[in-house]
Amino acid sequence: MHKYNDKINAMFENPVNVGSLDENDPNVGVGFVGSPACGDVLKIFIKVDDEDRIVDVKFKTFGCGSAIASSAVLTQKVMGLTLDEAKKITNKEIADELALPPIKTHCSVLAEEAILDAIYDLLKKRKVCKVDQTG
Repeated sequence: MHKYNDKINAMFENPVNVGSLDENDPNVGVGFVGSPACGDVLKIFIKVDDEDRIVDVKFKTFGCGSAIASSAVLTQKVMGLTLDEAKKITNKEIADELALPPIKTHCSVLAEEAILDAIYDLLKKRKVCKVDQTG
């Protein structure tokens, strides 16, 4: 059994930004990723303003303490960033902040993949909306 450090325990016991946002809102992107290897699943919701700045972010994670803590840290890191800035957040930053042991690095990778997936979803949604408006 793995013993978590105090930061991971604190984020696991009192995670911030848990919840969801309206997936039908044109300013909300949703990222959904999972790892069959360990069973962790992460769903993240980002809401942006007219300048593509993240103004709200929520997550739901099914997984271990490291997965939940990685998700919570990710939401704190992306809040207030532009989409371009948020794309640059790496799993290493998240892993370093939590001092994740190497065996739990995949949890921070999920977080990185989730934010990229949410940004992609938002951009795809906008492209579809623009096509619908002109077509």
